[in-house]
Formats: sequence, structure tokens, C-alpha cells
Amino acid sequence: MKHIPVLLDAVINALGDIRGKRIVDCTFGAGGYTRAFLDAGAHVVAFDRDPNVAADAESIKKEYGNMFRFISETFSHLIDLDETFDAIVFDLGISSMQIDVASRGFSFRFDAPLDMRMSETGMTAAELIETKSPDELARILRDYGDVKKANVLARAFKDATPKTTFELRDLIFNPNDIAPVFQALRIAVNDEMGELERALAGVPARLNIGGKCICVTFHSIEDRIVKNTFRAWTTAPGDARLPAIRPAPFELIRAQTPTETELNTNPRARSAHMRGVVKSY
Repeated sequence: MKHIPVLLDAVINALGDIRGKRIVDCTFGAGGYTRAFLDAGAHVVAFDRDPNVAADAESIKKEYGNMFRFISETFSHLIDLDETFDAIVFDLGISSMQIDVASRGFSFRFDAPLDMRMSETGMTAAELIETKSPDELARILRDYGDVKKANVLARAFKDATPKTTFELRDLIFNPNDIAPVFQALRIAVNDEMGELERALAGVPARLNIGGKCICVTFHSIEDRIVKNTFRAWTTAPGDARLPAIRPAPFELIRAQTPTETELNTNPRARSAHMRGVVKSY
């Protein structure tokens, strides 16, 4: 399936006029967001941990020159940048390219080694299952996949130690749990929620006054982290029993979901939410 950037029009509309602005694209992927920002006249710094996107990044670099800089790291390295920006954008979750390449082991549609590493380094999903205790594995399934019989499945996985996607899939007795199990393991392998929390913690210091942080989420776990973080940023400081001594440091941007037109074009957008904030001071 061709990669189609999700909620791109909503993100562009939320950002407004970005000519000459400096934007961080925290999830480069196939470069859809980055190219749209560059075409609109922005300068872009993009992050991606996946080494397979290097060719796309190099192609954009050749086309746009000094307007574009690529950093081959996890987006939590945002906190290491000694500069500020006019917008920081996160398009979270997994990319179509990662799902559709069978050998990456992200999808239960293909028989492949049980890998799931976005960076292609570190512990694979098969090694995670082998290494974690049954209780730790069950907690991953519950927390990241909302799997109901997590303890039973965790024990089955530990006993069988699956090495391929089909071996794992065939251990899951309830078909409705297959996608959630794969999601949970992928999140754990890549520490996706830890990465998101660390990156968001660095956003306020990296934004200029009037700068915007936009997040596109695809499941309830990451959406909850974003929503709670933005709620904290947009709550006026001070004792709740007393009048706030100064306004909240951020203001909310109206949340958006895909239109029917976008859903007809790109079914993978069906669970997406766009949330955003603008820095007040």
C-alpha cells in the first residue's frame, strides 16, 4: 500500500503560514510531512530512527539543500538540540513502509522473523518474549494492547518461544487479540511510550513564543499521553484554590479527526487524532 500522510491537510491548516519558519518533523517516515512543509517554504529538521529511510532523506536533501536537515536518531534526541523552532510535529505510530515490508516482522499478514525493531538494533520481539518473565510479558500485553487474557497468552508465549510472526499468531486463540498483541509487543520493543514522554518533556524549551506542537496519534495509549501532557501545559499555574497568578503557558488548538473523504482514500487513517497547542510565553 502506498504511503499517504495522515491528516496532512489538518496539520498544515493548524500550522498556518509557515514560510520562513523552522519546523521539526519528529517522524520523517517516507517524508510526506517534511516535503509538504518544505514546499510551503519552511526549513525542516527531521528525525527518524529507521535506517531504511536514509535514501528518501538524501533525495530530499539534494532537492532542498540547506532548507532540510536529517538526524538519524530517535525523536527524544530533540532535547539535545541547542536551538528553538516555530513548530514541532509528531506523526506517531508505525509507518506503512514498516508494516508492508514482510522481513521487518511487524505484520501478522506475512511469515517472517519476529523482529519489530524500528531502528534494526537492540532486542527483537522474539528476544523480548524469551527474556521477559511471564508477569512482565502479561503487563506489556495489558498495558499496550488491552489484551484481556494476558496472563494466559504470556504463559503460552513463554512456553512456545515463537521465533516467527506466524508462530506467534498461531498461539493467539482469539482472533480479535492478534492485532493488539502485535501492537503491544511492537510498542515494548521500541519503547514507543517512553520515547514519546521524553520527547514531549523537551518540547516547551525547544519552541519559540507562538510556536506550535502538533501530534497525530493512532491509538488510545499514545493519545492519552499527548492529551494529558497538553492538558497540563494549558492549565494555569498556581494553587487551584486561588486565582492563577499568570495565564497558562500554552493554549489548545482544536482537535481534528479524518474527514470521510480522507478515510475513503486512506483507511489506515481511521483511528487518527490530531491534537495541538501553541506556546503563549
